[in-house]
Amino acid sequence: MTQFPPPLSGSAQDETPDLRPKFNADGLIAAIAQDAGSGDVLMMAWMNADALAATLATRRATYWSRSRGELWVKGETSGHTQEVVEVRIDCDQDAVLLKVKQAGGACHTGRASCFYRIVPFDGSALSHDQDMG
Repeated sequence: MTQFPPPLSGSAQDETPDLRPKFNADGLIAAIAQDAGSGDVLMMAWMNADALAATLATRRATYWSRSRGELWVKGETSGHTQEVVEVRIDCDQDAVLLKVKQAGGACHTGRASCFYRIVPFDGSALSHDQDMG
């Protein structure tokens, strides 16, 4: 498994210039894919250290499949690839933001984004964003 330096304590983690991802107890970090052009949030997936290292090395979004227990490169089977333009990490380094050029739909349903359903505040049925299917 790829090794990153361990996270620092307290505010030192917030200010370090070093990449020190804070993986959860399962060795994972949340990764959000955002369209580099429109700014639309496309999907959320998980990365382990190897997935993050592969993404940085190849500029192809690589994630960890919790159900299959293996790495997966977005678009490897569907052709709906994500070319990574920029990688950002949040203040305490426990979430990653990938700005990507998306080819095809980001969602396994074929939609442009996984976030196509709207949750109403009144508890009524979910509705679909007309722009996303």
